[in-house]
Amino acid sequence: MPGARNNSTAQVPIFISGASSGIGEALARHYAKDGVALGLAARRQDALDALAATLPGERAVYPLDVTDTAAVERAAQDFMARFGAPQLVIANAGVSVGTRGDDPRDIAKLRRLLEVNVTGLAATLAAFAPAMRAARSGTLCGIASVAGFRGLPGSGAYSASKAAAIAWLESLRMELRRSGVAVVTICPGFVDTPMTRVNRYRMPFRLPAAEFARRAARAIEAQRPFAVIPWQMGIAGRILRVLPAPLYDRLFARAGRKRRDLTL
Repeated sequence: MPGARNNSTAQVPIFISGASSGIGEALARHYAKDGVALGLAARRQDALDALAATLPGERAVYPLDVTDTAAVERAAQDFMARFGAPQLVIANAGVSVGTRGDDPRDIAKLRRLLEVNVTGLAATLAAFAPAMRAARSGTLCGIASVAGFRGLPGSGAYSASKAAAIAWLESLRMELRRSGVAVVTICPGFVDTPMTRVNRYRMPFRLPAAEFARRAARAIEAQRPFAVIPWQMGIAGRILRVLPAPLYDRLFARAGRKRRDLTL
């Protein structure tokens, strides 16, 4: 498995999936410093190598698709053999595309989003959880989305995948209660990344990726069980959750929709 040079035992191990761009890249840049050993996983090795070359401290590069559970497990074992059980694992890898529930052609997109955004997230955290539980320390963090609060028109697959991710992480948090391992769910609103730049509708409270990473790191350090970033989207999300269905339908029937022609 490709990676970086050997480390010293003083390194703080942190592993991030989906690290080659967007939120994952911003998180990698936030955490990269001397004394930190970063594991960076994503599908594109060229982007990972380019990122790793600009970061201080130790780093290990793992080109993989998080839906390949065996590859994720190999990467986890390699990373822990080098640096020990992580103090932080961030399952960030995710994909997004517009879908219609009445078009059979979009079922393949649904399957792909569930595989990456739910199964890939679960596999990434599960690969490290036993070692962290044995060490009785560390934090497992999953990146979900406010899109998981309600079903959004034109985004059924994405909303379903993020709702499932939120539920999975909540269950995991209860399963690891009193184990010494914290579980943190981060729900971004709109963040300025390649994934959102293709959207053709208004995106309120959109944050620069570096600012999102700073706020997410603060929530992770505090071991907040559930954090919505930015906070304004948290208020909006709470309102959305309690809107009666008829009112929600009237308000969002004409909402902006994700593009359906994007490559996954």
